[in-house]
Amino acid sequence: MQPMITGIHHITAFAKDPRANVDFYKRAIGLRLVKKTVNFDDPFTYHLYYGDHVGSPGTLLTHFPNPRASKARHGNNEIAGAVLAVPTGLLAPSLERLRRLNIDVRPCSVLGEPAHALEDPDGMQLLLIERHVSSQVLAANGASGRSHVGGDDADRGQNTETGDDTPGLRADSVLIRVPHAAETANFLTKALGFTKARRESDGEGHNVTEYTLDEAHRGIGQRLLLIEDTDAVPQPMGAGTIHHVAWRVLDHGAQVRAADAIRAFGVGVTPIIDRQYFQSIYFRIPGGVVFEIATDGPGFAVDEPLDSLGESLMLPPQHEALRTRIEQTLMPIESDRGTQT
Repeated sequence: MQPMITGIHHITAFAKDPRANVDFYKRAIGLRLVKKTVNFDDPFTYHLYYGDHVGSPGTLLTHFPNPRASKARHGNNEIAGAVLAVPTGLLAPSLERLRRLNIDVRPCSVLGEPAHALEDPDGMQLLLIERHVSSQVLAANGASGRSHVGGDDADRGQNTETGDDTPGLRADSVLIRVPHAAETANFLTKALGFTKARRESDGEGHNVTEYTLDEAHRGIGQRLLLIEDTDAVPQPMGAGTIHHVAWRVLDHGAQVRAADAIRAFGVGVTPIIDRQYFQSIYFRIPGGVVFEIATDGPGFAVDEPLDSLGESLMLPPQHEALRTRIEQTLMPIESDRGTQT
């Protein structure tokens, strides 16, 4: 039987200023804005998707920017940060570019691996690590992989440093902070198919345990890091908080199998929800964090041409009648071609 979940599909966070959000993730991080739409459950709030040239699962960071949002404080029972894999050879020039943009980048480590920490404009925690991105990874994702940290031309699929189509930035893993790890770990291994790989201290007295979907290789996008912190307290979500991580499945059948395994564990799961670009289910794992399981398809080219992804505000059919009100309410942001939409 094929595995149910195969890796990270996307990571979704709250933000405040949509213009600052677009500027950071396109200009500083070097991702393409592949879809400008709205939160399907709150259509007067943007939902912005960033990824590689085609919006491949595994490259996607998404945000709900809302100018009325308050700034978050980080605590327990949350996804504490996102680890992003930078292809071998591109980390040094990427760090240099981030520093030229006056973005504070701090050396650190992730389970003994050298890393660099930074924050987005809202305080979302990002960690950059250098990893080898194999052709097999790209083929499995159906991706060109054409983007990398700090590339002005990532939205057009060109590597600014080399001028070629070097494999680009990918979501490597997420850090999840909980007060007591045992119940969360039990769910991850028995319901979702993760395997405990290794455990270390983070230097601050907290145990950090790596769980992976690929025990032999700990592949990019196939792991999470569980931090046990008995002192931190839960905080309300706000701008800078990661709302959920979505795990990818190949198709509807794998999604149904995953939902059945989760329900068998005694955890409630939503019905399958049509998100236009993929199908989703949602659930809250022991420890309080929201997970999503999303199908790989149909993808972001279902409602606009590949070459113009992210240029226009795309609405799902159920909200098209509200377009005028939505466009009057949302703050205009810069499109890929430099026009205000």
